Amino acid sequence: MRAVALGLFDAVTEHAWLAAQLAVQLTRNPWGPVSLRIFESIGRPVRTLGVPQHDWFTTTSTLVHYMLGATTQNAGDSSVAGSGAGRADFLDAASRAWHELDPDDYPFIRAIADQMREHDDREQFLTGIDLVLTGIVTCHRPGGF
Repeated sequence: MRAVALGLFDAVTEHAWLAAQLAVQLTRNPWGPVSLRIFESIGRPVRTLGVPQHDWFTTTSTLVHYMLGATTQNAGDSSVAGSGAGRADFLDAASRAWHELDPDDYPFIRAIADQMREHDDREQFLTGIDLVLTGIVTCHRPGGF
């Protein structure tokens, strides 16, 4: 699943328009070949994680939605639409704005401002995949929540 997710992430990073196209195809044509291949390539491994069959659709959909949502956001981050700013400039400006927030109202945001500026999109994406997969495995093992 990580390989499929990374393949999607890398393709969308190269072709930003692809994430929106995939999302449209999944919602408007779920029986089409693109939708079927995405679900099949994620759904097969979901079965091997011990997920009961009655949860296959929801579990697979969760992974697919995370993958598409995160790749769409990252595609938009690479060149901020309409601003002329590149990713680094945009994240630097956002980080500075976060640092200037009221410390009583936004202590968490201020604490992570530098992390947001310096994060690696690909690494963050994989962390999200790992968190979702860990939740799936934890939830569906004997004695899970």
